Amino acid sequence: MVRAIPWQRLAALFAALLLVLGSAWGVGMVVGAAARNRLAASVASDARLRAALLASEIARFRLLPLALADDRDVVAALAGGAGATGALDRKLERLAGITGAAVMYVIAPDGHAIAASNWRSTRSFVGSDYRFRPYFQQARRGAEGRQFALGTVSNRPGLYLARGTIGGGVVVVKLDFDSLERQWAAAGGVTFVTDSAGLILIASRPGWRFATTRPLAPAERATELRVSGAPTLTQPPFRAGDDGRIRIPGEKGALLVARTKPDAAGWRVALAQPSRVAVDDVARAAALVAGALMLAVLWLAQAAWSRARRRADRTSLLERAVADRTALLRREIEERALLETRAATLREALRQANRLATLGQITASVAHETAQPVAAIRTYAATGETLLDRGATEEVRGNLRAIARLTERIGTVTAQLRGFSRKASGEIGPVALVEVIEGAQLLLREPLSRVAVDWPQVAPDLRVIAGRIRLEQVFVNLLQNASEAVQGQDAPGITVTVKSGSDTVAVRISDTGPGIAPEILERLFTPFATSRPAGLGLGLVIAKDIMEDLGGSLRHVPASGGACFEILLRRAL
Repeated sequence: MVRAIPWQRLAALFAALLLVLGSAWGVGMVVGAAARNRLAASVASDARLRAALLASEIARFRLLPLALADDRDVVAALAGGAGATGALDRKLERLAGITGAAVMYVIAPDGHAIAASNWRSTRSFVGSDYRFRPYFQQARRGAEGRQFALGTVSNRPGLYLARGTIGGGVVVVKLDFDSLERQWAAAGGVTFVTDSAGLILIASRPGWRFATTRPLAPAERATELRVSGAPTLTQPPFRAGDDGRIRIPGEKGALLVARTKPDAAGWRVALAQPSRVAVDDVARAAALVAGALMLAVLWLAQAAWSRARRRADRTSLLERAVADRTALLRREIEERALLETRAATLREALRQANRLATLGQITASVAHETAQPVAAIRTYAATGETLLDRGATEEVRGNLRAIARLTERIGTVTAQLRGFSRKASGEIGPVALVEVIEGAQLLLREPLSRVAVDWPQVAPDLRVIAGRIRLEQVFVNLLQNASEAVQGQDAPGITVTVKSGSDTVAVRISDTGPGIAPEILERLFTPFATSRPAGLGLGLVIAKDIMEDLGGSLRHVPASGGACFEILLRRAL
C-alpha cells in the first residue's frame, strides 16, 4: 500500500523548489549584470585604443599635403616647366614608398592630375579628371580637403587628404586602411568605423564597407552615394537590440558593442565583442552553482534540524541526569569541605599538642631557670632587712636593683613559655630570624647547657617569610631532637649554620650523635617513625607540615656523622 505524503511536506518541497529556482535566477541576473558591466568596460577601453590607432594613422599623413603645397617641384610642374612633371612623378613615387601612402598626386587648376606616385602603373592617376571630387573643391577654396571614397581608377576605398598649392593646384594624399583592418581582425571582435550618417567606411570585415547602420532618408542616401563614390549602399550587416548588443545573421550568439565619441570629422569607432562566453555562460554557470548551493544549504538545514531535534531530546535527558549528578556532587563537595575543615582543625590541634608535649619536656629547664633567680631574690630580701636595721640605705637600694633584674629575667622566661604554648594564629609575614633562634635558645636553655652548641652570627635585619610561633616550634623540635641524640656521646655537640641567598635562607642543624638508622630513614617523615622508646614519631611530621604551610621545606641532608636537617625559608625582601 502506497503511503500518502502529508500536504505539509508537499508544501515544504514546493517552497524549497521555488527558493532554489529564485536563488538561481537572482544570482544569474546579478552575476550576468556584473559580467556585462566588466565586458562593456573592457570593450569600451579597447574601442578607444583602436580609435587612437586610427587617429594616429591619419595624423601621420595629414601634414604631407601641406608640406608639398609650396614644394618647388610641385610649383614647377604646375607652371609647365620642361621635364618638371617627370621629376615630380619620381619624387612623389619616392615619398609614397617612404611614408607608406597608397598614392600621392598633384591636380592642376583645371581638375586633371599632372603627376602621381603611381605614374608607372597601368592604372596611373595622371590625366584623370577630379573636378567632381569634394576634396578637390574644398582645397581650391583654401580649406583642408578630406573625403573617404571609392577610387574611380583603383576601385579601392581610401581617405583622401588634399591641400591647395601655389599656382592654384591641389596636392592629394590617399590612405588605405587594409593593414589597419587586418590588425583589427587579428585582435578579435568586429571593428568598424562609421561617418556622421552611420555609413560604415572602414571595417575588420571588408564586406561591411559602405553598409548603413540605420535607415537613411532619400536625400541622405543620395549624398552618401555621391560622396563615397560607391555604386550602392548595402543593408545593415547586423540587427541591433535594445540591450546594447547586436546579432549577425547566420552567426550564433550576440555581440556587445561599444562606440567612441565622434571626432572632428564625425567618425566613430565601434567594437563588437562576443558576449556569450564572457556574460551568458558565466551567468548560466553562476545560476547553476547558486541552485546547487541552495539545494545543499536546504539539505544541510534539514539535516541540521533533524540533528537538532535528536540533540534536544538527548540534551533533555542529559540535563536531568546532570541535575541529579550535580546535586550528588554538591553533597559530596560539601562533605569533603567539612572533612577538610575538620582535618585542618585536627592538624592544628596536633601541632598544639606537640607544643604542649614539648613544653612538658622543657618544664625542667624552665624550673631550673626560675629556681635560681627566686632563691637569689629571697637572699637579697633577707639581707635587705638586716641592712635596713643597720641604716645602710645604699646597700638596700643595690639589693632592690638586683631583685628587679632577677624578676625581669623570670618574666622573660615565663613570657616566652606562654607565647610558645599559645595556639598559632596562622598569619604569615616577615619575621626576624635572630628572634626565632633566641626564643628557641631561651626555651631550651637547660638541655642545651649540657651540649656544646655552635651558634651562627645572624644579622638583625635578616628576615624570612614565616609565622614566628610555628617557625620557633620547628627549631625547638629539631634542637631538642639533636640534644637528645648527642646524650652519652664523648663530645656532644650541635652546629647551627645560616646561609642566605637572594631569595631564600637555608638553616642547617647538625649534631654529633649516632645518626638516623636506615630502617627509620626510609620513612622518616611519616607518622610514628621513631627510634626513641618514649617518642611518638610526630615531631618531624609536624615540622615538615609547618614548613610546607610557610612556603618553605624541611629535608634530611646526608652527613658523614650524626644527623643533619635543612630548613629552607623564603627571604623577606
